Amino acid sequence: MRAMVVSFVQGDSEKKFYRFYSTPNSNKVSVPIVSKLIANQHWWELKRYLEDFNPTELLHQLLDSEADPELIFRYFNWSQKEFNVPHTLELSCRLMHLLANSKKYPKIRAFLDGFVKRNDKHSVSSIFHALLMCNNQFCANSIIIDMLVLAYVKNSKTNLAYEAFGRAGDYGFKLSVLSCNPLLCALVKEKEIGHVEYMYKEIIKRRIEADLFTFNIVIHGLCKVGKLNKAGDVIQDMKAWGISPNVVTYNTLIDGYCKMGKLGKMYKADAILKEMVANKISPNEITYNILIDGFCKDENVKAALKVFQEMRKQGLKPNVVTYNSLITGLCAEGKLEEACGLRDEMLGSNLKPNVVTCNTLINGFCKKQMIREAKELFDDVRCQGVLPDVITYNTLMDAYCKNGMMEEAFALCSSMPESGVLPNVSTYNCLITGLCKQGNMEKARKLFDEMQEIGLKADLVTFNVLIDATCKGGETRKATRILKEMLKTGLSPNHLTYNTLMEGYCREGNLKAALNVKEQMEKDGKRANIVTYNVLIKGYCKKGKLVDANGLLNEMLEKGLIPNQTTYEVVRDEMMEKGFIPDIEGHLRNVSGSL
Repeated sequence: MRAMVVSFVQGDSEKKFYRFYSTPNSNKVSVPIVSKLIANQHWWELKRYLEDFNPTELLHQLLDSEADPELIFRYFNWSQKEFNVPHTLELSCRLMHLLANSKKYPKIRAFLDGFVKRNDKHSVSSIFHALLMCNNQFCANSIIIDMLVLAYVKNSKTNLAYEAFGRAGDYGFKLSVLSCNPLLCALVKEKEIGHVEYMYKEIIKRRIEADLFTFNIVIHGLCKVGKLNKAGDVIQDMKAWGISPNVVTYNTLIDGYCKMGKLGKMYKADAILKEMVANKISPNEITYNILIDGFCKDENVKAALKVFQEMRKQGLKPNVVTYNSLITGLCAEGKLEEACGLRDEMLGSNLKPNVVTCNTLINGFCKKQMIREAKELFDDVRCQGVLPDVITYNTLMDAYCKNGMMEEAFALCSSMPESGVLPNVSTYNCLITGLCKQGNMEKARKLFDEMQEIGLKADLVTFNVLIDATCKGGETRKATRILKEMLKTGLSPNHLTYNTLMEGYCREGNLKAALNVKEQMEKDGKRANIVTYNVLIKGYCKKGKLVDANGLLNEMLEKGLIPNQTTYEVVRDEMMEKGFIPDIEGHLRNVSGSL
C-alpha cells in the first residue's frame, strides 16, 4: 500500500489530502497515516480509501497496532455510523480492554452507553464470555463490568444491571459503589426490595467498599416497605463498618415509623429522635417536618404543636410544608380558627401559602358546613395570586352538591376554564352524585354521556353512584344493566357495587335475584362481607322468612365474620321484637344487654 500526498493551493493556504491506492498484493494500510487522518477528522478522505477496503478489516489492523486507543475509539464509532455495519462483540471487547489498559475510563463509559442503547441482541452472559475470551485481565474486566452495570442502569435496563451484578459475583469481578449505588437506587424506585436485600448481602459478602450513600439507600428501601427492624439492623452494620449515620439516615428511619400506621409508631419515632440527638447529630427542618406530619396524621396535633415549638427553639425556621401539616391536622380536628391563625402567622413570616394550604382550609370549612366562608376563601385565594387547581374547584363543588346547591355547583364548573383548569372525573362524579341525590337521573345520565364525549373515562365511583341511585329509584334491573356496561369498560365491581345491587333487589322483595348477585360476587373472587349478610338477613326478615334469615346469620358466623351494630339492630328489630329468637348457640347471648 502506498500513500501519495497531493498538495494544492486555495487562496493563501495550502491544502493537503491523502490519496490511497492498493497494489495487487496489498491488504494492509499505513497505520500512522490512517491515525493522522482520524486525528485530524479527515473522514471524507478516509471514506474514499475504504471504498476499496473492508472497514472492519481496518479496525482489526488498528487494534493489532500500537495506535492511540482514543483514535481507534473514534474510528470505531465513525465506521459503525458511516457504513451502518455493527462491529462484532469480540471487536467491542477488544476495544474496551485497550481503553481500560490505557486508563481512558470516560471513553469506556461513553462506549458502553452507546453499546447498551444499540444492542438488545447480546445477553449479559455472552458479554461476560466475550470479555474473558478476549483478555483474562482481572482488573480490566472488573472495571469494564462495573461500567457495564452503570450503563444498564442509566439506560433504564435495571433487570440487566441486576443480572450483571449477580454474574460479576460468580466470576469474582470486583465492583464499586459507582455502579452499585445507582443500581440500588433504581431497584428501590422500582420497589424491588427483595433484590435490594440480596444486593446488600452480596456487597457485604464481597467486601465492596460501601459508603454512607449505599447504606442510606438500603435503609430507604427497607423503610418504604415497612421493614423497619431490618433498617435498624443496617444502621448497626454501618457502625460496624466505621461509617457514622448522618441526619439523612435518621430522617429516613423516623419517616418510616411515622408512615407505618401502627399503634406506638410515634413513640418509636420520638425514641429515634432522642438517639439521634444523643449521637450529636442535630435534627434539621426535614426531621421536624416529618415528626409534625406524623403526629398530625396520628391525630395528635397537641404533640405536633410541641414539636413545632421545639423546632423554633432550636433556631430552625418552619417552612410551608411545616405549616401545611399543622393546618391539615387542625382542620381534621375541626379547629378552623386555630388553622386560620397559623395561616396568618405564615403570612407574617413572609411565607406565602400555596394551593395545598388553601385547599386544606377550604375543605375544613366545607366539612363544617361553612360554605359561605369556604367560598370567601376561594375568592381570596385568587386575589392573593395563588392559582386554584382542580382539587380546589372539586372541594367547593362537592360541598355545593352535598348541600343541594346544584346551580352554584354548575356555575363553578363552568368557570373552571377561565383559570386554565379542566374538569376531571372527580368533578363529574361530584355533579352526578348531586343530581342523583335530587333524583334527577336524566340529567345525571346526560353528564355521564358528556364525560365520554370529552374523553374522560368513568371510574368505579361514577358507576357505583349511578347503580345506587337507580336501585333507590326502584329500578334494580336497570342498575344491573349499568353493571354490565361497567364491565365492558374493563372495570371490576367492588363489594359496594354488589352489596348495593343486593340491597336493591331485597328492597323490591326479589330475594332470588339478590342471592344470584351474591353468587356472582363470590365467583368473581370476592367473599361476602358483613354488609352483604346484613343486607340479605334484613331482606329475608322483611319478607317474613325468619328461619331463612337465621340460616344466613349462622352462615355468617361460621365464616368467622363478626357482627356489627347493624347486625344487632336487624336481629333486635326484625327478629326478636317479632317474637323470633335466633338459634345461634350463644353467639349473640348479650344482644339485649348490649343494645
